[in-house]
Amino acid sequence: VVNDRGRRAALRNARRVVGAERWLGVRLEPRLQRVSLSRRRALAVANVSYVTLNVVLTVGWLMLLYARRDPHFHRLRRAWVIATLGAQPAHLLFPTAPPRGLEGFTDTIREAGIDLDSGWVAYMYNPLAAMPSIHMAYAEVTSGGIASAARSPVLRRLARAYPPVVALIVLATANHFVLDVVAGSLLGRASLALAKGRRR
Repeated sequence: VVNDRGRRAALRNARRVVGAERWLGVRLEPRLQRVSLSRRRALAVANVSYVTLNVVLTVGWLMLLYARRDPHFHRLRRAWVIATLGAQPAHLLFPTAPPRGLEGFTDTIREAGIDLDSGWVAYMYNPLAAMPSIHMAYAEVTSGGIASAARSPVLRRLARAYPPVVALIVLATANHFVLDVVAGSLLGRASLALAKGRRR
């Protein structure tokens, strides 16, 4: 998918997503990014969070559960695998460029010095996989995992706020559309539900 032909298809599909959002009346990304661009410090935090939060929290929480032999580990691992595999058909059959590839958006992460679309970074992930948002799918899985397994009541409550925070980050940095966020959130919740099974 990540080749010249795939990039052209991904841009066409991104414009289709924009058209669908206009039809549904949920085209919020341009306005949200304009607001975020005027808040440089908050945007800098959002840029760093976009690049690091998924890895640190998703992988870190799995490692913690594994290290303490927590029975919740197996369900969370299954949910992570289901979410990852569940997104692949859409990523292959409907490659979608992120908003930052369209006119009227600012690639805030590139401005911060990291090019997500080329070089060594592009080898580590699929830059044409905006729909559904894996960031949101993992956020839902991690949130559900922390809420069910954390020993601290405060941490369990804070976990519920994690997906909305991720949604705000991916929209403000022009890395996902509203429909990507919704699709990714639904994928993550479905993955958690499907991962319920008998504990070993």
